[in-house]
Amino acid sequence: MGLAHHALLLAIPAFAVLAAAQPPSVAGFEGMDWTVAPGDDFYRFANGTWLANAAILEDVESAGVTGKLRTLTTRRIASIIDDTAKAAPGTEARKIWDYYSSFLDEATIEKRGIQPLQPFLEEIRLVGDRRSLSRLLGAAETGPGGLLRLFVGPDPDVPSRSVPFLEQGGLGLPDRRYYLDESEGMRTIRAKYLAYITTLLNLVQEKEAESRAAKILALETRIAQVHWDQVDARDAVKGNNHWNRKELESRAPGLDWEAFFQAALLPTQETFVVSQPSAVIGIAALVGGEALDGLKDWLLFHAIRKRTAFLPRAFVKASHQFHSKALNGYTGFPSRWERGVAVTNAALGEAVGRLYVKDYCPPGEKARARAMVDTILAAFAMRIESLAWMTPATKARARAKLASLKIGVGYPDTWQDYSDLQVILGDAFGNAVRAERFHHQGNLKKLGHPPDRSEWGMTPQTVNAANMGPLNAFILPAAHLQPPFFDQRHTAAQDYGAMGAIIGHEISHSFDNRGARYDAEGRLGNGWSAEDSDQFRVLGDALVRQYDAYRPFPDLAVNGHLTLGENIADLAGLAVAYDAYRLFLNGTNAPMVQGLTGDQQFFLSWAQTWRSCQSATTRRYLLVNDPHSPDEYRADIVRNLDAWYLAFGVKPGQKLYLAPKDRIKVW
Repeated sequence: MGLAHHALLLAIPAFAVLAAAQPPSVAGFEGMDWTVAPGDDFYRFANGTWLANAAILEDVESAGVTGKLRTLTTRRIASIIDDTAKAAPGTEARKIWDYYSSFLDEATIEKRGIQPLQPFLEEIRLVGDRRSLSRLLGAAETGPGGLLRLFVGPDPDVPSRSVPFLEQGGLGLPDRRYYLDESEGMRTIRAKYLAYITTLLNLVQEKEAESRAAKILALETRIAQVHWDQVDARDAVKGNNHWNRKELESRAPGLDWEAFFQAALLPTQETFVVSQPSAVIGIAALVGGEALDGLKDWLLFHAIRKRTAFLPRAFVKASHQFHSKALNGYTGFPSRWERGVAVTNAALGEAVGRLYVKDYCPPGEKARARAMVDTILAAFAMRIESLAWMTPATKARARAKLASLKIGVGYPDTWQDYSDLQVILGDAFGNAVRAERFHHQGNLKKLGHPPDRSEWGMTPQTVNAANMGPLNAFILPAAHLQPPFFDQRHTAAQDYGAMGAIIGHEISHSFDNRGARYDAEGRLGNGWSAEDSDQFRVLGDALVRQYDAYRPFPDLAVNGHLTLGENIADLAGLAVAYDAYRLFLNGTNAPMVQGLTGDQQFFLSWAQTWRSCQSATTRRYLLVNDPHSPDEYRADIVRNLDAWYLAFGVKPGQKLYLAPKDRIKVW
């Protein structure tokens, strides 16, 4: 045994005896680094050897557990889509093939060049006044994702009805910080973005592309100045502002709202939820005050940008060079078939999903996952009852919300109907435009109807899970119910530490700093006592400080406020999954796996869930934009759980050690 192992032995004697008896990798938990004390760096203890040997693959954004499963799932979907070539014309399955194969037909796309795009560009060029400009901004093909984002969702005040939301938009870069931050890194990205704008304008043969690109960037900088930052923009209470059409016209002049809503297919809608009022006011003022030619150039650029995937190679290459490589640190170039799977999933997601689950969602695994969900729900109810800081009245509200949580496992009960979506073989660009309109119109059809809590916002073939916020629902897609997250060969400890914690995470989102503001029916407004609200805020502030202290780069720290909701869900989700695991054991002893106790297996499974290898550029991008904390710090949330200390013999003086009074327990 080397010196490092001796150091581990002295620091945590109970676990070091175990470590000394094991080879460098343990079956089921390969890639660990036994020279690292769990109490110093649990993420690297669980993953250190794997990290030392990992490389970022050229064709994926990051190597790791999730990336590997997504790659496998993409290959499976491609095989499923290949089989749809045999489907009869006019069937849903044949639409999948026609959409996919049209995208793969690069020869036809190259031959057509920018011809499919020209009608959109010509319409913009012919704009001669603010009214026609406002009409284009509201049109389905350019409005959503444009200067203002428009979508339909549950009314925060009257959750039994669906209403349209207006949100800030207009930026080609991810966030206002990219325009306003004067750090060298952000200036470099802005320079590359300027070059990208210039390239796209040149590719459609626009004159004076460089000077016009500079004006587009300057306009977006002015838009960024009125934008809310990410923390405020995610605040549901601050964003709950009901304005009628007259209020929009009087409070936010500059945009021709009548023309905008006519084109957005909302000619008679009276009430809107304006999510960032000052930003909407500022953007409308820019529409009324900026030079018309500058606004047209902005619209022209974004009409090209959003459709580069369906244009010739030069457009695809330019988009990849900026969005994937410069912005995200993604050096590889996915093959055409991989991109084809992605765009087909976006257009016909549930049609593909219906075929996917026939092959890859066995009824037994769905039932096993549902049983795990039920155990975790029971454990969460017990945690609510045991909370020392919560009053009985608030506990009753929390129990009611938990009882009404809508659960979706594997795939939806009702599949989306694609009969109104026209797909034409050989018309990749047109298919994309028609799919965009189809989904926009489908979203608008929700108006006048109660929100559908059974609707999925994620396809069954997605390796992820989601809490559906105001709907008080969560979904667990079939593609996530696979090894290594969920595996019949695993012990219960392994499954609960991986998939169980994911389930607990999503349930906990109904009770995080955002979710807790909604009642069981989806009504926004904190019905808690002032005392409970204050205590909840104190616990959240402590978690903010814990994460603010993490600094992956000398010049860039984790944003504890931005990541608070996800950190609460990680903490509560892992804690409730541990409780559920103990409930599952029902007093029996967990089986040992290669000398690891059940509790050790549980926490190691959690830490290995976040195993990943990303470029520095990707990590920096995620730090600025992602409401999730970096993977290593998600793994280290264990430092707040008493059971982890007992499992690994963590002692004072080790880097992750927290005194019992400093361990944060929210739910």
